[in-house]
Amino acid sequence: MYTVMILGGAKGVGLEVLKACHRKGYQVAFCGRNSELGDKIINDLKGEKNLYFHNLDLSNIAGLENYYLETIKRFKKINALILYAGITPVASLLDTSEEVFDNVFNINLKAPYFLMQHVLSHMKENQSGSIVFIGSPHMDYGHEDRAAYALTKASLYTLSTHIAHHYSKFKIRSNYVVMGWTNTEGELNLRASEGTDEGELMDIASKVIPMGRMLSPTDPVAAIMYLISEDSAMTTGSTIRITGGHYI
Repeated sequence: MYTVMILGGAKGVGLEVLKACHRKGYQVAFCGRNSELGDKIINDLKGEKNLYFHNLDLSNIAGLENYYLETIKRFKKINALILYAGITPVASLLDTSEEVFDNVFNINLKAPYFLMQHVLSHMKENQSGSIVFIGSPHMDYGHEDRAAYALTKASLYTLSTHIAHHYSKFKIRSNYVVMGWTNTEGELNLRASEGTDEGELMDIASKVIPMGRMLSPTDPVAAIMYLISEDSAMTTGSTIRITGGHYI
């Protein structure tokens, strides 16, 4: 049976991808820090047989190998890896503290990198696999108050193209989805903490995004599902922008 591993998957677009995979009958491993939420998702979807939640703090890479090993123990094989989890701290180059810098790099870049070591070795042995990086328009240069975040997203793009170039010979493909401004729970909570409610946020976005609205969490799902399917068997090293025409 086809198995998808998600770094994240309990919230936002990651959760919508999980649901889409579950509807397709795929086995899915996902992770996060809230076991109650993970259990609720599995129960709500009646996914006790095909879904596995692993409690994991991405600020510490110590648990990554165990997440991989438990996924293999339950599902035997990993056909696709989706690297979704990330944080978006508000900090310009001039005011980024070392703590903020380390936290965003640990979660956004270090965790995917070291999980990749395990999954890529597994895919190499099996001579197949699809990896999807969830990126951001910030990869190009980013907003002034997202300097460290922009660096992590640019680095993930380089990692994606590195894998596409060097591991295609093992029938492993890697692609980068640029996900635009999206009204996820995290985004709404961040803006609320800054004093902007959802209605105001939508109004601001409608004036900035050429297509007139923010993405919903379901907008990127079709592209991600295509990239993990055999329909994209010859697609690697690609960048797909799902941004409504918005470039940072």
